Amino acid sequence: MRKPIPTTVHGVLDYMTAGLLFALPRALGWGQCATRVMDIAGSGAVAYSLLTKYEMGVVKVLPMKAHLALDAMSGAALIGAAALMDEEDTDVRATIAGVGAFEIAAAMMSQSTPRSGRGSEPFESSQPMFQDTGERRTAPNQQSMPVSPARSVTLSTRATRTPVTRRHE
Repeated sequence: MRKPIPTTVHGVLDYMTAGLLFALPRALGWGQCATRVMDIAGSGAVAYSLLTKYEMGVVKVLPMKAHLALDAMSGAALIGAAALMDEEDTDVRATIAGVGAFEIAAAMMSQSTPRSGRGSEPFESSQPMFQDTGERRTAPNQQSMPVSPARSVTLSTRATRTPVTRRHE
């Protein structure tokens, strides 16, 4: 089965999820226990995202498969923590479990190989994007410009694509 989330998108989701984990409990006025759980999960997500061998990683030492396993374990830990927080409101517990389920789903639907195949250089390619063949071509509706004392310059208008020639003495 082809996994629909490329590693680049997964990296963006990682950092957005970490921001959500830090901001959500403060924005909604949750208790200290729930806030601490979300802060720990957010700190861990940022740490292993920075260390992952993918486009959004900085140090690039952690394989993407290990990153996805950590995402799934973090999601499971959030679901488990939500189940154990008896003193928190039901909506707080449900939100934490929902974030955990999202992390598991994102890990299961994400590709495990960065676009370049290695992850160390995200846009490196073995062949250049543009290759100079040495051949020079003119546009189909343009004439080449002669090099002489009486220069002529060929222009084309965008609307009609017809050449307009002006002579300069």
